[in-house]
Amino acid sequence: MFDSWSQENVLRIKMNFHVTYSYTVVRPGPNLNMIVGANGTGKSSIVCAICLGLAGKTALLGRGDKVGLYVKSGCRKGFVEIELYKQGGNVVISREIHVDTNQSVWMLHGKVCSQKIVEEEVKALHIQVSNLCQFLPQDKVGEFAKMTKPDLLEATEKSVGPPEMYAYHCKLRNFRTKERELENELKDKTNFLEKAKQRNERNKHDVNRYYEKKRHLDVIELLEKKKPWVEYETNRKELEGVKKEREEAKRQLSALRQAQAPMLRKMQQIEEQLKPTEDQIKTKTAAIKDATLKCKQKQDQLDRKNKEVSVFSADDQQKRISNTKRAIEDLKAELAKVGDQPDVTPQINAINMDLRRIQEDRAKIEGEKTDLRREKSNLSAETRGAPRKLNDMNNMMNAKEEKLRARHKDTHTALQWLRQNRSLFQGNVYEPMMLVINVKDPRYAQYVETHISFHDLRAFVFQRKDDMEKFMSEVRDKKNLKVNSICAPETSCSQRPPSRNIESIRRFGFFTYLREMFDAPDDVMSYLCQQYVVHDVPVGSEKTKAMIKTVIEEPYLKVFYTAHERYIVKRSFYSNKISTSNSAVNPSQYLAITVDAEGKQQLEQQMKACESKLSEIDERMSALQREGAALARRDNELLSEKKRLSELKGKKRQLEQKISTKQDSLRQTENSVIDLKKIEEETKRKIEAVNSQKVAIVTAFMVQMKLRANLTMEKVHLALKTVGLMAEKAKLENSCREGQKCNRLEQVKVRLTEQCKGLLKKAKSVCRMQLNENLPEDLHNAFTKLPDTLAEIDAMLNEEHSRAEFFTGLSEQVVEDYNRKEEEIKNLEKELEEKVNALNAYRQNISEVTAKERWLNPLKQLVEKINEKFSDFFRSMQCAGEVDLHFENEDEYDKYGIRIRVKFHSSTQLHELTPHHQSGGERSVSTMLYLMALQELNRCPFRVVDEINQGMDPINERRVFDIVVRTASRKSTSQYFFITPKLLQNLKYVDEMTVLCVHNGQTVSPDQWDEKKFVTRRLKRTART
Repeated sequence: MFDSWSQENVLRIKMNFHVTYSYTVVRPGPNLNMIVGANGTGKSSIVCAICLGLAGKTALLGRGDKVGLYVKSGCRKGFVEIELYKQGGNVVISREIHVDTNQSVWMLHGKVCSQKIVEEEVKALHIQVSNLCQFLPQDKVGEFAKMTKPDLLEATEKSVGPPEMYAYHCKLRNFRTKERELENELKDKTNFLEKAKQRNERNKHDVNRYYEKKRHLDVIELLEKKKPWVEYETNRKELEGVKKEREEAKRQLSALRQAQAPMLRKMQQIEEQLKPTEDQIKTKTAAIKDATLKCKQKQDQLDRKNKEVSVFSADDQQKRISNTKRAIEDLKAELAKVGDQPDVTPQINAINMDLRRIQEDRAKIEGEKTDLRREKSNLSAETRGAPRKLNDMNNMMNAKEEKLRARHKDTHTALQWLRQNRSLFQGNVYEPMMLVINVKDPRYAQYVETHISFHDLRAFVFQRKDDMEKFMSEVRDKKNLKVNSICAPETSCSQRPPSRNIESIRRFGFFTYLREMFDAPDDVMSYLCQQYVVHDVPVGSEKTKAMIKTVIEEPYLKVFYTAHERYIVKRSFYSNKISTSNSAVNPSQYLAITVDAEGKQQLEQQMKACESKLSEIDERMSALQREGAALARRDNELLSEKKRLSELKGKKRQLEQKISTKQDSLRQTENSVIDLKKIEEETKRKIEAVNSQKVAIVTAFMVQMKLRANLTMEKVHLALKTVGLMAEKAKLENSCREGQKCNRLEQVKVRLTEQCKGLLKKAKSVCRMQLNENLPEDLHNAFTKLPDTLAEIDAMLNEEHSRAEFFTGLSEQVVEDYNRKEEEIKNLEKELEEKVNALNAYRQNISEVTAKERWLNPLKQLVEKINEKFSDFFRSMQCAGEVDLHFENEDEYDKYGIRIRVKFHSSTQLHELTPHHQSGGERSVSTMLYLMALQELNRCPFRVVDEINQGMDPINERRVFDIVVRTASRKSTSQYFFITPKLLQNLKYVDEMTVLCVHNGQTVSPDQWDEKKFVTRRLKRTART
């Protein structure tokens, strides 16, 4: 019975209260199993049963994250049992799922066991439900094209490679990872060591400066020690000199004392002579002052008499009359010249009118300038806070860009390229969606981010398809950057209305649609409305969650959000049964940073308008300044002309007034002239009387002068006599003062002796010496190199203090840190040497070449076989495709990957299979043919592909079906489950394939189903047609 069966094939699938099934048993065939049924009948439920029954994760199905969601609605528990063929005894795995606890009870061969035991059993049977090359559920079909090249290689190795191939690959990757860790650690150590050396080299300069400062401080310390010794030595020498001087003074004092008696008598006589002489000098000085005063009085009387004589002279009066007449003639001549000039009054009036007009124009200019200043001040006040607001907005945009760079560096690099080359594109090109989408409230960001996949959030949006192809050619093909791009719909969908008004569903707690939560450019919003239907996805609250059973019954709600969950509702086309899946709304990572794009644009426009207006105001102010300066120059010119004309007009009147004044003066002078003879006789008598008085005055004056001269001479003689007596007195006093000098020297000697004792004690204290201790030899030698005078020591101290103060911020801690760092550097060098040795030893201990050859050579052969099958399949469809092993660095084993390149049109080139470059149908065809290429090489027990033909055109679907039937029906291939909701007519079927038709509904009963009657009726109907 089981001759055609292979190890680990699925013999039986039993389901109780599982998703859409209350109870059913599926018995597939050993080769190709075609599971056919309308949407909603439960085809994918069989796939879910296989996955969950073989310990697969719910995340692999892409439906619900809780296992309890796969129990039929309204039931408390469900049951799945899988029977696998195995020689020596089949493997039976059972799983009972409880909704309340969301837990499962596992059984192996009817015995309860842990999930881990089941997973180990499944792994031993080479079953990999997590491998998309083996198990491809409906909701994960699109994920295959999104797989990275390394992920596809890993899945292929696990699926069709020998068991040791993936083990070798892991071994090489682990080796390379460990080697890279050692290299990075070595690099980090090297960089750290280099930086430590550089830092310590900089510290070395401070250490040198510290030692240089210490040398100056040592010199200062020596100088401070020597200074009291020099002071002591100076005082000691001074004391010796005082002692010698004192002895000499004593000797001289002894000799002078013998002659002291006669000198004292002589000094007394001199003092007696000086006293009357000084009295006589005082008397003579007073007499001289009196005589001098009288002489001065006589001189003054003589001068007054001379003036009286000169008054009576008539010559001066005649001279004044003559001068006045001459001045009158000159003024009349000048008046005659002025009288010939024309009248300048009209010219002055015209200038006055021009001056008034200029004043009015200048007043207007000043008024306009005042208005402009006021307007400029208002504009400046309006825009004062704008740059800060704009800077804050830009900082928020930078934060979003930084998050993009951290999450996907290639997209950030492509963004920088786009900003530099935007002129290359004809239509609108938008930066990644996460940068242009602006959520109105940060609380809503989690809904928008959950609804839109990250692949699209980081995608560039293009208005024109040719722009998108040009962009992808530049950044993906030439720069090898992994980026996503999408093209907006030709017809805008951004304004599509929702199917129901929000007011009609507000009773369920819905308060808005997803589209209303954010702003985006029209092309971006159009794509989101078409692809994600954001205009028809309502968002609710906790009230919605509380009414969830009622909400999911509403026929028009397919996707909606509660406060913390996302719900997807599906209805069977035949039975109208409802199946729901829910998932948690994750916190926002990218869109929570909101920037008011419209406000930013308005702010930028406002700033530009203000800057333009300010520029216009400045230009107008400059023009008004120039006009005002020109008017000021014209005003000055007119004022100068007016002044000249006014002076010309007033000159005639001034001349007439001067002539009149001179004529009046002349008449008065002429009227005052009298009889000269009579005046002359009277004048002579007066002069004779005055001269007589002058003779008497001169005689008295001469007598006083002689008296003054005699008194002065007597005063001089007395003064000379006094000087002589004073000199002789001083000489005698100096002779007698020698005795006082001895006393003074004695006092100095005592004082210096005390000072010497104090200075010696201070000097020994500074040098830390005992009082009876002599100066040490080393200190004495050091002192010999230093100056020997206080002035030189003070000068050197000042110089050394200045040099030491120049080295600021230095302490002994600098040297300690430097020495400690030097020790650390030595330890680091030792550690670095150990790391190098460890890396070399690791490379020697690991046989890299042998492991690489054991893995790489079979892998290349395997990829070549896959490529051969894959190319044949595409060639049979009149298309082109190839599979190759892709790597950039042969030593980077984690970067190895499988690259699929396809071409569906003769006019295009081979393009790598990506989630965005090909259409959905083209991706499905490529995925299916790659799986078919693995079919004959596959070592897995079975393969499951769910509804991969969705989106294919009829021609490609027929071709792919023929390839699947031809390839999967061979005896050498593994068991194959092909799930599809529809089949084309007149397809080719073979005996090796098994067709399982899935029906679901309230009126369908397994007991009432007669397969033979159904086939008979179908054959009769076909015969009639």
